[in-house]
Amino acid sequence: MRESLKRKIIQVCDKKISAKGANVGLSFYAFFANKNDDPALLMEAAQWWIMTHKLDHFEKAVKIKELVQAS
Repeated sequence: MRESLKRKIIQVCDKKISAKGANVGLSFYAFFANKNDDPALLMEAAQWWIMTHKLDHFEKAVKIKELVQAS
């Protein structure tokens, strides 16, 4: 996964955790605007989320942050 996407994921996870607590869940769509302006990046996130880690649609932000930091 490209570094810019990793930074974005960590930033979004931190923001969600700060606002809603450690139990907040999110999907990979949380890292993108409602407008599909970068389909390749969206597919990269989807590949990592669905195929690589076999995650459910919604996962805890804390878990996602830990997975990204470990990679």
